[in-house]
Amino acid sequence: MLDYEISPTEAASLIQAGQVRVIDVREPWEFAAARIEGSVAMPMGDVPARAHQELDPEERLVIVCHHGVRSMNVTVWLRNQGFEQAQSLRGGIDAWAAEVDPSVGRY
Repeated sequence: MLDYEISPTEAASLIQAGQVRVIDVREPWEFAAARIEGSVAMPMGDVPARAHQELDPEERLVIVCHHGVRSMNVTVWLRNQGFEQAQSLRGGIDAWAAEVDPSVGRY
């Protein structure tokens, strides 16, 4: 079983290899301000209604928010729903900008 969190550098490797789908659970204004290229916007409040329609339980998922709190809550919920390969991005988009891609804005 995968850890509940994944580091930004680990996630970057998986993204580059095309082995993961990135789900961004921040609000639309946050997604507009800064995002990981190719990520899917799915605000936290929409996840229960959209997860089973739009996500594959067998797919490797990296869940992203601002600092990692919302994404961890969503990851726990997804795991409880059978999405066993969901992981929260440790430190969120802020850590991504600091450690992986400085061109992503910080707010």
